[in-house]
Amino acid sequence: MGYKILYKKEVCPNQFEIRIDAPYITRNAKAGQFIILRVNQEGERIPLTIADVNKEKNELTIVFMAVGYTTKQLEKLNVGDEIEDIVGPLGVPTHVEKLGTVVCVAGGYGAAPCYLMAKAYKEAGNKVYMIMGARNKDLIFWEEKMESACDKVFITTNDGSLGREGFVTQVLDELIKEEKINQVIAVGPMPMMKAVADMTRPYNISTIVSMNPIMVDGTGMCGACRVTVGGEVKFACVDGPDFDGHKVDFDEVINRLKIYKDQERKRDENCNLMKAGK
Repeated sequence: MGYKILYKKEVCPNQFEIRIDAPYITRNAKAGQFIILRVNQEGERIPLTIADVNKEKNELTIVFMAVGYTTKQLEKLNVGDEIEDIVGPLGVPTHVEKLGTVVCVAGGYGAAPCYLMAKAYKEAGNKVYMIMGARNKDLIFWEEKMESACDKVFITTNDGSLGREGFVTQVLDELIKEEKINQVIAVGPMPMMKAVADMTRPYNISTIVSMNPIMVDGTGMCGACRVTVGGEVKFACVDGPDFDGHKVDFDEVINRLKIYKDQERKRDENCNLMKAGK
């Protein structure tokens, strides 16, 4: 039996939110965890962060960008269609406690997983700020959801088309200088998370980053999602995805992701050529 899609919406260009009937997953899902799904029996396994859960309705929400072969196949499904299989919740949940003031930094697609984290920290009694950044206004989504989960939301865009012009790190720098920040959480592109960790390091502010490296089986057996943290090899699927941002070897992860993306691009090109009969 597959997992039925209950809701689908394009939240911004080429990025989609879908809600899925998944009672066994929503029953135990927590902020920071992820799932692995297959669109059909012949499909590859891909990891996607849990963006939201509704335990009363058994609804699992995921947000994805249709960029690779599998996510493009997922995008073709509509309400009423079924996803072949989903495994989860996987990964270690975000450690949440009352700390004081917490700043969540979401770059691009990082807004989706950041929502549940912000909500959990707020429910634990913290003051929560959210900084959302993207290239332009068309790539910002879930502003209202963020406002409901946070004390204040800041929006930055590279071109200044929404919020203030600039980068998330500029707002973070101002907040650090204005008041005491007890915790920073960064979710998004690797370069952005690296920049956040570099900024908070001199202030000795605890900084958590949600790692999204190459992932295959979600059990730690394949080793594809390995990251070096504090000089030790860790596996994002079972030891993470949250890690101490000041200890992550970002350069290593970024280089490995570049190699994978180059290979993925070539594979997609070959698949398209085969479909075209060339």
